Amino acid sequence: MKTNDIPENVLSKAREWLSGNYDAATKAEVQKLMDKEDSADLIDAFYRDLEFGTGGLRGIMGVGSNRMNIYTVGAATQGLSNYLKKAFAHLPEIKVAIGHDCRNNSRLFSETAAAIFSANGIRVYLFDSLRPTPELSFAIRELRLQSGIILTASHNPKEYNGYKAYWDDGSQIVEPHDRNIIAEVEKVKVEDIRFKGRSELIIPLGAEMDELFLRKVVTVSLSPESIKKQHDLKIVYTPIHGTGVKLVPMALAKMGFTNIIHIPEQDVVSGEFPTVISPNPEEPAALELALKKAREVNADLVMATDPDADRIGIAVKNDKGEFILVNGNQTVLIFLYYIITRRKELGLLTGNEYVVKTIVTSELAAEIARRNGVEYFDCYTGFKFIADVIRENEGKKIYIGGGEESFGFLPADFVRDKDAVTSCALMAEIAAWAKENKRTLFEILQDIYLIYGFSREKMKYVVRKGKTGAEEIEQLMVKFRNDPPKHLAGSPLEWVKDYETLLEKNLITGEEKPIHQKSTSNVLQFFTLDGSKVSVRPSGTEPKIKFYIEVKAKLGSRKEYDEVEESANQKIDLVMQDLGL
Repeated sequence: MKTNDIPENVLSKAREWLSGNYDAATKAEVQKLMDKEDSADLIDAFYRDLEFGTGGLRGIMGVGSNRMNIYTVGAATQGLSNYLKKAFAHLPEIKVAIGHDCRNNSRLFSETAAAIFSANGIRVYLFDSLRPTPELSFAIRELRLQSGIILTASHNPKEYNGYKAYWDDGSQIVEPHDRNIIAEVEKVKVEDIRFKGRSELIIPLGAEMDELFLRKVVTVSLSPESIKKQHDLKIVYTPIHGTGVKLVPMALAKMGFTNIIHIPEQDVVSGEFPTVISPNPEEPAALELALKKAREVNADLVMATDPDADRIGIAVKNDKGEFILVNGNQTVLIFLYYIITRRKELGLLTGNEYVVKTIVTSELAAEIARRNGVEYFDCYTGFKFIADVIRENEGKKIYIGGGEESFGFLPADFVRDKDAVTSCALMAEIAAWAKENKRTLFEILQDIYLIYGFSREKMKYVVRKGKTGAEEIEQLMVKFRNDPPKHLAGSPLEWVKDYETLLEKNLITGEEKPIHQKSTSNVLQFFTLDGSKVSVRPSGTEPKIKFYIEVKAKLGSRKEYDEVEESANQKIDLVMQDLGL
């Protein structure tokens, strides 16, 4: 290997790992990377430290400062411990909860973190086995803890793992705490990490917390009578090898559903995700086995959750009897339409309710709220920002739902992160309510478009891995910021919103307005005269730049659906061409 081809900061960090207080196996792996002719893996492993993004700490497992391993997990936990001891110095005891998903090393990382917290004198409530992310959030609130973490890489491929940190309200950490924790983590040297735990401070959490959580899940029900009449609705469910395996079927049963159909090979808990390429309910391939089963049994509804059971994917039968996947935006629309419609029918809309969506989520969600006199809030991508809106309105307004296009929804505020366990229970109820009213979920979606206008959305991402990839993504953002497209699909650009400057500008009139967000973010949005919207943002957790495209149309009747959908898809293709995608 030619060391002069490797950045000095990479060599410096790698040598620290070879000479520092790291175990022999780790040092041997670092040496292997240094001995390789191709230095790309070494550079990627050490060119930076993992940082908290929109989803916390996340990366490929392996040795190095840019990898998930016991030392990066250890530094994060030691830094978090140091910050908790400062932030809650007034308390006689600091308490945290720890959960983990099905991924390889998740249990190891969670036990490592438990030992470090306890070594720092912090009481730890450690789940006895894998649990959904929403239950970790719930447990923090239920036990009145100061913080919590869950070891998960959500829907990412099997080589990834991650570390989500939560604050005392059960939400993922936001400013200023995230910045302050990063500062503490950056001070930590390997010799500062207290790996030797105190077992007396580690308390197992098990079935008793599951029961408390499930009792809350059933409180979201708005149509219990529909479930009684349609209790034998055929529901195919898959956890895709993950943490939903027990709690989602238990939640459905507790709601009153009696006909839950499993995919046995995907009920197998495994960090290898043996039946799928990617355990992501956003990807059609992840639902192939569930859809096959649904066709065999003529199911009413197909549902899937990702490995940590915070994302929900669904499939429904269209007007031709074919199963189709419902995208994340459509899922949010169905939830909000149902919640608002039923609350109206039950006299539960007082005028003080609100919903939340992220800025990249369909504008139709805002339209549904507006037209029904329900306040709505826009926030940045990431459920920690939805939770931040809930925190700000605590005790003043009534939260009734919030979601984002990436298959996340939160039906109630007893959890402060996206919650696929409760969402699966509520979606099954919506299917039962629709069936009782002689409609299908597909017809519910069509009715939304007939009442509020038609929209079609597509997310396109460009992957650029490693250090050079990060630089390419940065240059793409500079290009779009300095030279936005003049037209999209033939319609002139009207407004540009730049969340880095918190200014929106009308390109036709020259008018400028402030954007009301508490902080800046590297996001651009383009709005055309005909109502199309494009959002551009680098991912906070993956080596991607994402383009969120939404186009509008008018649907006059259900019979026109296919034609309008096809026209909208063609328009999206034109927008992508104009963006150079």
